[in-house]
Amino acid sequence: MKKRLIYSGLCLAAALVSGCTKDFTKINTNPNATSAAVFNPNFLLAQAQIQYSQTGYDQLLYQSMWSQSLASTYDYYGNGDKYIYKGSFNDYKARVYNSGYSAETLVQEMKNLTDGKAEYANLNKIATIMKVFILQRVTDAYGDVPYSEAGMAKKGIFTPKFDKQQDIYNAMLADLDGATSGLDASKDKPSSDLFYTGDITKWKKLGYSLMVRVAMRLTKVDAATAQKYVEKAYAGGTMTSIADNAKVKTDNANGNSNSTINALTVPDDFREVRWSKTLIDYMQSTNDTLRISAIAEVSSGTGKAANSDETKPGNDTAKYQHGMPNGYDLNGGATDISKAPGYPGTSPADPSVANDAAAPDGKYSRPRLQVYYTSSTSTSPVDKSGINMLLTYGETELLLAEAAVRGWNTGTASVHYANALLANQLELAQFNAAATIDAAKAAAYVAAHPLVPATALQQINMEYYVETSSTFIHNETWANWRRTGIPVLTPVKYVGQFTDGSIPRRIIYPLNLITTNGTNYKAAVANLSGGDTFTSRIWWDK
Repeated sequence: MKKRLIYSGLCLAAALVSGCTKDFTKINTNPNATSAAVFNPNFLLAQAQIQYSQTGYDQLLYQSMWSQSLASTYDYYGNGDKYIYKGSFNDYKARVYNSGYSAETLVQEMKNLTDGKAEYANLNKIATIMKVFILQRVTDAYGDVPYSEAGMAKKGIFTPKFDKQQDIYNAMLADLDGATSGLDASKDKPSSDLFYTGDITKWKKLGYSLMVRVAMRLTKVDAATAQKYVEKAYAGGTMTSIADNAKVKTDNANGNSNSTINALTVPDDFREVRWSKTLIDYMQSTNDTLRISAIAEVSSGTGKAANSDETKPGNDTAKYQHGMPNGYDLNGGATDISKAPGYPGTSPADPSVANDAAAPDGKYSRPRLQVYYTSSTSTSPVDKSGINMLLTYGETELLLAEAAVRGWNTGTASVHYANALLANQLELAQFNAAATIDAAKAAAYVAAHPLVPATALQQINMEYYVETSSTFIHNETWANWRRTGIPVLTPVKYVGQFTDGSIPRRIIYPLNLITTNGTNYKAAVANLSGGDTFTSRIWWDK
């Protein structure tokens, strides 16, 4: 009887299982879920672009301060301004790495979904261009990083090898060559493109302009390869006007606020960053008053003469703009900002400036809020929307000018330089109409500042410094300074620095790599002559 009951139970269970599993897949499949077969890979392009463009937190703490484009007395920015451990140090040294690979994963999936599909021929090649765009920034910051195996988790690669930077650069140039030359305006156009709304002709210009940027990084270590690809890019067709600038507009109304805005628009005088003295002094010395007025303004809490319209907060008159020296604080000691040489108000050259101990930082010029930090007409950051500039026509023309000075077949250096000088003024209106510079006045400035053969490389790279600083492409400012040594920067000296007193040449790897990809991390560190430090030099920085 007992055996009969067990047998009956087993039969009943078998019947129930059979009944349940008959429609198991159908019942347990989410009808709203997507799959590779139906997912439109165009959507990944826009996501990668916005991820890559949000550089405010990635570069303001380190790159902008190390290149002395910006300065700050606030402890939060002490990591960069003074090369000391402050605030979220471990978080920020990983920002470029983490945000870079987050964006790269999106374009890798875009490639996975478009490989071999004729209807996505251009999108597939754009994914390759985006990969180079993204990972050049990462390798320039750290050195050896994953490239050939990056984003390959779907293929079972969870601990990607760190390619040597020399191999990465050779691969990036080859990848750009193949992808850019293969773009075809008669084929598919991306339907979710924040750069160019699907304009393949502009993408082709971007691919070749990016090739110039990548190739010129090699001038100290492999000039032959640099020349080969710069000339190839020039022949292929680089950007031809500021309309070709690669940029992303953030829209706070749709949940995409500008991270630069979030980082800088704070109500307290002491927490705002300022333009550096290095930058503003140079611009004043070249009588670059049109751009100074476009990018700089008197800060809040200035303590200046209240009855003078010319010295009220928000005023952008060039002669009243003062850059802040790097390396100072608000601690009251020898490095207090009020002790800085030439502290505004201590010189009779500007008698309208009064000392104000309550707001010492207010004496230095900040980036104009209306221009950089909001799309509204207000001078306060109302909606936190803005433009993130990524690669410009002016930057490309400057690199082509340098190539021409080197004797490479890229046209006439003086023409490229003049083109850049004009473009770099007029493009500021792309941030906001408030930064519009009169074209005739801009042309007059260009005519008064021709390229001089004897000082050509210095002029070109100082303009590159102003261009990338004023457009907030600080990753490029720092990288080009390491490549050229221009401008000549005086390192900050401060107690407790994480360097030997020199300006950092790279960012140390994120701590989590020691446990998540330890073997490959150790191999990468072994390739650094000084180990995993801020002062070790990456391959192209010799």
